[in-house]
Amino acid sequence: MNGLDATTVLWVLAGSATGGAARYAVSEAVARGLMERFPWGTLVVNVTGALAIGVWFGAAVDSASLHAGLVLGFLGSYTTVSSFALQSLLLGTEGRWRAAMAYVLASVTICLLAVAIGFAAGSVVAGEA
Repeated sequence: MNGLDATTVLWVLAGSATGGAARYAVSEAVARGLMERFPWGTLVVNVTGALAIGVWFGAAVDSASLHAGLVLGFLGSYTTVSSFALQSLLLGTEGRWRAAMAYVLASVTICLLAVAIGFAAGSVVAGEA
């Protein structure tokens, strides 16, 4: 597996399983609590994931196993927005504001375009089934 050791893979797997379950639980609880008409559940998940990855990197915890389990596994499964937010912040803190804004604009635009294309393709396939 390209030099990955079994322990790291197990940390990522465990983190991914719990992150996915946590995302579902939090998102559903918020949605039910607010009788969701706006994606508040997803917004809460994305914001808390961004907060968590900021805390993790801000604390500069030096543990490869915890990084694999928490950041790559849990937060990777819980939300991918945490990585997006951190990368945007780091570009800005490096004084690379044009790059940060371009990254934000490109990420949002391309992701929205991708989801629109996927939605359209899925609709076509579902319509043919």
